[in-house]
Amino acid sequence: MIAPSILAADFARLAEEAQAVRGADWLHVDVMDGHFVPNLTIGLPVVQALLRSTDIPVDCHLMIEDPDRWAVDYAEAGAHNVTVHAEAVGDPVKVAKNIRAAGARAGLSVRPGTPLEPWTELLIHYDTLLVMSVEPGFGGQEFMPEVLDKVRAVRRLVDRGELQVLIEIDGGINADTIAEAAAAGVDCFVAGSAVYGADDPAEAVGRLRTMAEGS
Repeated sequence: MIAPSILAADFARLAEEAQAVRGADWLHVDVMDGHFVPNLTIGLPVVQALLRSTDIPVDCHLMIEDPDRWAVDYAEAGAHNVTVHAEAVGDPVKVAKNIRAAGARAGLSVRPGTPLEPWTELLIHYDTLLVMSVEPGFGGQEFMPEVLDKVRAVRRLVDRGELQVLIEIDGGINADTIAEAAAAGVDCFVAGSAVYGADDPAEAVGRLRTMAEGS
């Protein structure tokens, strides 16, 4: 699965930019509040407008403080997947249940430096694990291959039938890194500059998918 990140898109033309990635599996939307991460991007009103402008399932990545309060609003707005950060969530089980009850898939994300082990047992309550392969907050950063150990660990649990999560990765995914991430066991690849920096974003989506499948 390829999930283009609108963080790398032209914010003045979001509806057109969403249309430009036809064939994408998800449309990844980074919601940043300027507190949990230093950057400030978009919030619920823009996400609601974007949802009216695309048929691609929207994948909301909440890089915000107090996701317990806000996550359900994004699910109720129509997001397909709503991801909260392990480092910010107060009651991870309750949040996951609330997101699911509102009609969305529930995702849990971990920063590169956050150990996965304390969260593994809680993943039974989630549909998606988003492994950050850069520090969250800004696009265009360099891929951190050491986080693939987390991917491999969860892939083993999924392959043994102990978990049923989709493994997603975000940060520095491009033609040079996607095969390595796919070989580690990633299911869904968030790509920003590699898609929206291309002359033909839709073609870039297809090219990345071919590279991932070829690994």
